[in-house]
Amino acid sequence: METDPSVLKLDLPDPDRDDLNSIEFLDRLERAWKVCERFDLQTEIWRGRILRIIRNREKKGGEGRGTGFLQWLREMEISKTRAYSLIQLADSADGLVGEGILEANSVNNFSRRSFIETAQSAPEVQQMIAESANEGNAITRKQVRRLSDEFTAATSPLLPDEIRERAQSNLLPPRIVAPLVKELSKLPEIQREDLRKVLMEEPELDSIKDVTAIAKHLGKAIDASLSLRAFQKEDLDLEKATKEAQRIESLPYLTDAFGQAKAIESSVLRLHTAWRRLSNLYEKLWVDSGTSTPHLRAVLDVLQTLSGSTMRVSLGELSGGKRLRLQIVEESPEHLEPPKIP
Repeated sequence: METDPSVLKLDLPDPDRDDLNSIEFLDRLERAWKVCERFDLQTEIWRGRILRIIRNREKKGGEGRGTGFLQWLREMEISKTRAYSLIQLADSADGLVGEGILEANSVNNFSRRSFIETAQSAPEVQQMIAESANEGNAITRKQVRRLSDEFTAATSPLLPDEIRERAQSNLLPPRIVAPLVKELSKLPEIQREDLRKVLMEEPELDSIKDVTAIAKHLGKAIDASLSLRAFQKEDLDLEKATKEAQRIESLPYLTDAFGQAKAIESSVLRLHTAWRRLSNLYEKLWVDSGTSTPHLRAVLDVLQTLSGSTMRVSLGELSGGKRLRLQIVEESPEHLEPPKIP
């Protein structure tokens, strides 16, 4: 399959021309860049379709199901995350075009980012964007976001009637109201209702910004608290705790505390995995070495400070050259009884 070279020809300005003013120079560059974006979109869609075909073939039975797909990704130097993002893009393209919303040739009127933004929008927004693209209009990401924000601010059931009506009357900017809907959607109904009461009493711009910030902190606190292992065995009322923190205007501090605790638990898990692996490697190297490898033994002596149950780690010059002493003690689960000796 050959590509028509004329299709890829771009009208690029000569940087050495003195008779070309800055406005015209930048305008021609912008037009050329948009052409590249359209080609990039078409390329990404077809790559996604190729990857989808490979993945679907691998879905057919067998114990090694999926291994061929992963092997192909490794050979093509494509990460699994990128592969599935391309497949999702192809699915979006097939959905918009396949359902008759968007004409096939109209895909060329999108940039890659504006197309993805459209695919993630509400069906009503997709319809409006598709109609514009089908008429031959170029679609930008900014246009899609603006329409999506306007639709969300005017129709979301998560908002009180007062806010929706003011948004429909252009008394409240949709770009401010839309983030509020996004944050409210992450909260339980009880907490959403409390925040809606605040908005009904004060349906003003400053109130919306404040409630959005509170909802964002609440969402982060809930997400972090649910994943914290430290809370799983304790009888805690985290909902009341967050309300108390909100009442004393310390919710941001609590959210940050949850986030730091989550980071510590994740770090400890990674530390334990690396420590176990280093300990195993240390033992293998120690067994293989002997008196004939004095330099290797010297290296192992240093590694022992990190592979033993007690480790000492330098914190570097930024901490005044201090060393941190850690002791790892592996405990059995409390509910497991030690085996009985017959």
